Amino acid sequence: MPYKDKGHLQIEARGAVLLVRVDGGPHQEFGLDISVQLDKLVDRADRDPNIRAVVFTGAHPERFVSHAAVRWLQEEGAASPTVGRRGAAAVVRMAKHVDRSRLLGTLMRKTPMRGALQLERLHTTFLRMNRSGVLFVAALNGSALGLGAEFAWACDLRVMADGDFFIGQPEILLGIIPGGGGTQRLTRLIGTHRSLAAILEGKPFTPEEALANGAVDQVVPQDKVVPQAIELAERLGKRSKGSVAAAKRSVYFGGSMSLEDGLHVERAEFFTRVMSQEGQELMLGYLNATDVIGELPLYRPDIYAQALASGSVPGPRSTNGR
Repeated sequence: MPYKDKGHLQIEARGAVLLVRVDGGPHQEFGLDISVQLDKLVDRADRDPNIRAVVFTGAHPERFVSHAAVRWLQEEGAASPTVGRRGAAAVVRMAKHVDRSRLLGTLMRKTPMRGALQLERLHTTFLRMNRSGVLFVAALNGSALGLGAEFAWACDLRVMADGDFFIGQPEILLGIIPGGGGTQRLTRLIGTHRSLAAILEGKPFTPEEALANGAVDQVVPQDKVVPQAIELAERLGKRSKGSVAAAKRSVYFGGSMSLEDGLHVERAEFFTRVMSQEGQELMLGYLNATDVIGELPLYRPDIYAQALASGSVPGPRSTNGR
């Protein structure tokens, strides 16, 4: 049976947070349709200054995202001739360049190269999430395998349901490997050896195992997953959107470079923020507050608590336009 798109994203605005329920059809699969809609959603969130965070959860009662639509992967793979590693590398490089050209991309999507272009676009979408000033939170209301797990790894934070659920990369059991970023993002989350061992075995983590090895950030009762994820998104979404983006880029991209190159990324991001109007106003407010109270505000427990709750250190702001 030929692959047909079945999924869609249900988007609900909750103030500065978008709650997005991923509906992958009867089997809760991630297919091309969801990939396209996700790309549009990330663009919308980036462009709207009022959107500070996005929370993803599954429409299925016990699954976040089952895995990729296997028919989608199989048909796109079958549409292209068999190639070796060098040939595949050339196809991937070409897809990267073609994806940046709107005209060429439209033409190439009608050729056997369309699978490589679809994968390139999905990777680009995930990378845009990593560069964004918007916080992306995976509310794992149930299990997630393969591309479902990779979708969660691409988010900034992960809250998972306690219970008989699992998350992991089983692709090797189908004669393939993770293709949505699993070999890279899982490795950065839990370390090289544990990631390789998990990918080679194809056995997923339980919620407890995922929490222990750092693959998820919190494990809570299933009925608390979405509320907890929204609370987390609302709280951290109060931080400066520009500073969130700078911090994410420094960690995600600088953190995988050499120390010297990573420090260069950090310095560049630091200077964009220290010279920004927002950064200047907050620092001047901090200095003014120090003069008023006679102590460094962050060494006052009550003020620090207010800062954590509100997203910035409270205090008088400068009005001189600097």
